[in-house]
Amino acid sequence: MTAVDTRVNPAASTGAPARFGIGELSARTGVSARSLRYYEEQALLTPARTAAGHRRFDAEAVDRVLLVQRLFAAGLTSTEIAPLLPPLLGRHDGGADGIDSLRTHRRELEGRIARLRDTAEILDEVLEEFPGAR
Repeated sequence: MTAVDTRVNPAASTGAPARFGIGELSARTGVSARSLRYYEEQALLTPARTAAGHRRFDAEAVDRVLLVQRLFAAGLTSTEIAPLLPPLLGRHDGGADGIDSLRTHRRELEGRIARLRDTAEILDEVLEEFPGAR
């Protein structure tokens, strides 16, 4: 289980209008309106606009926001996330390099985890050798 629950609440998705405002997107995703505006500034989210300039989101925006949340929770920055969104969301307009960088990031994390495990084992050995250190 991840630290961030990114599951869509199906009950919140039924019977809803095709386009909705930032408050509704915030309610559906659990992400603050302020964060959603930040996502827009970082080109992670692109809402349609009404004639009066109000943001309008479709159902795809929910999945997009939840994916962005997962990638942030995985330690990626908004700059790293932006090129990953099209291929991850099923669009084939480039992004292979981004997916490769995601795989590289994953491998680097595995390496850090292995080094941390080794460090913990060394500390366990030291603590066992010196009873006063416990």
